Amino acid sequence: MKNVTDSFVSLGHWPSAGSFGFNTDILATNPINLSVVLGVLIFFGKGVLSDLLDNRKQRILNAIRNSEELRGGAIEQLEKARAHLRKVEMEADQYRVNGYSEIERKRLFLINSTYKTLEQLENDNNETIHFEQQRAINQVRQRVFQQALQGALGTLNSCLNNELHLRTISANIDILGAMNEITD
Repeated sequence: MKNVTDSFVSLGHWPSAGSFGFNTDILATNPINLSVVLGVLIFFGKGVLSDLLDNRKQRILNAIRNSEELRGGAIEQLEKARAHLRKVEMEADQYRVNGYSEIERKRLFLINSTYKTLEQLENDNNETIHFEQQRAINQVRQRVFQQALQGALGTLNSCLNNELHLRTISANIDILGAMNEITD
């Protein structure tokens, strides 16, 4: 231990270390100090700086990788959304076309149904008119026949005797029965 303390004591006896002060010669002191500091920093800080730069590089690469994965996922979702949009648009077009064709089909059905109903009503009207005409004709025939018969009976009653009168009545009843069978 004595050797260690002797070496410190001997430092105090150096002739250049006799006084403490600032050296103002910039060219003599700064380049030396800077080279020593830079050498120490490079020697000891090289590993730390290298580790910091490697860590930073890994973080940047991981961030880029994550961004690429997110970008890929976003592109995939975008493509799915576009495909879904195309599908929905096609379905909407299909519904629109089907809706228009359904509306057109119903419109044609209503037109045809209305036409058939009108045609049926016209036929019913024509049948009713024909029936009423036939009924009116039959009524007129019956009245004319009754009036003619009454006129004939009046003439016969005034001109005929009883026996001829009974034979004529029976013949007329036979004629009326035959006419009645024809009209039924």
